[in-house]
Amino acid sequence: MTSETITGITILGATGTIGNNTLDVLSRHPDRYRVIALTANSDVDRLYSLCLEHRPQYAVMADAAAAVRLEQKLGTGADIRVLSGVQGLCEVASLSEVDYVMAAIVGAAGLMPTLEAARSGKRVLLANKEALVMSGSLFMQTVEENNAVLLPIDSEHNAVLQCMPARYSTGTMPAGVRRIMLTASGGPFRNTPTEELARVTPEQACAHPNWVMGRKISVDSATMMNKGLEIIEAGWLFGLPLDKISVILHPQSIIHSMVEYDDGSVLAQMGAPDMRIPIAHALAWPERRVHSGAESLDLLAVQHLDFQEPDVVRFPCLELAREAMRSGGTAPAILNAANEIAVQSFLDGILPFSGIPDLIEEVLNTCPVNQADSLDTILEDDRKARSTAGRYMTNSPSRAVR
Repeated sequence: MTSETITGITILGATGTIGNNTLDVLSRHPDRYRVIALTANSDVDRLYSLCLEHRPQYAVMADAAAAVRLEQKLGTGADIRVLSGVQGLCEVASLSEVDYVMAAIVGAAGLMPTLEAARSGKRVLLANKEALVMSGSLFMQTVEENNAVLLPIDSEHNAVLQCMPARYSTGTMPAGVRRIMLTASGGPFRNTPTEELARVTPEQACAHPNWVMGRKISVDSATMMNKGLEIIEAGWLFGLPLDKISVILHPQSIIHSMVEYDDGSVLAQMGAPDMRIPIAHALAWPERRVHSGAESLDLLAVQHLDFQEPDVVRFPCLELAREAMRSGGTAPAILNAANEIAVQSFLDGILPFSGIPDLIEEVLNTCPVNQADSLDTILEDDRKARSTAGRYMTNSPSRAVR
């Protein structure tokens, strides 16, 4: 700790949904937490506003030109050091005055600074699932070797953690657990006829029925690739094989996940669909004394909870993720890279919604899988997968939106 009472925090991805929710929770407890560093990709105006409100010691823009603009806007009187690029992100993730790092940068861009936080022995509040998807074994080894504490922020994985045995630590196989059940809302197209999915627009895909999320994550929810990535992440977080991780559709998003024990007991974590709840849990863990600001759950208003099996025909990304997990090595990194290109192409109006799993499958079938035993290998296979996905888009004009 930076003092007896104040905990220093770096927020990687401060301008996104998780970053905003984290700052909201922190603002409710100014006597316990101090924002040391805030980072963003290229949104200068938003990070400038956050700097004025929270007065961090450091501000980082991933984009170098954006960092110059931010520094100019802040001026010399702000007493905030502005950094840029991956080096800047890694620096604020490893500062001695930082105790906790909220890892909320979306996609592969968050891997390096999140790894640096683990390497520096921080409490890592992991909202960036891609870090574990891409480098699971390497990441967990780094956590263990440096006595870092890894706590999941995804509502599903945080729910699983809350249902685990007392004194459980992530990365180890829990005693007495038969399986974990990750719940999924099914997104906006749970009941949409499959023949209509090719005509889905980005605006429709980003209109999640329960959660407020960024555009990329919203599309992942609509394809259920987010749940596929969460299956892979859960395997590393909880030391469980694929056959002990299942997915159940739960449209109300009230039960966030469940853990079944050998004695037949099933523990479920429930709450309103509000990301401030898992954020507050991870900030206070292993205690529960941080108010999140979320509304209390009113079960009388909910009245009923529904469950169903995911439709693998409607959601082929689920099986693609399972296959990548079975393959191991760099296959999950290849899967993630292909998905990021596919989702961005869809958001840019280049690829139809139904073409997202097609592109991912093509890249998985094309790119060779290597052992994920070094960061260089993981990043190289990530690069090759992105290049392959780009060639697929160029050579397959029939996939383009017309």
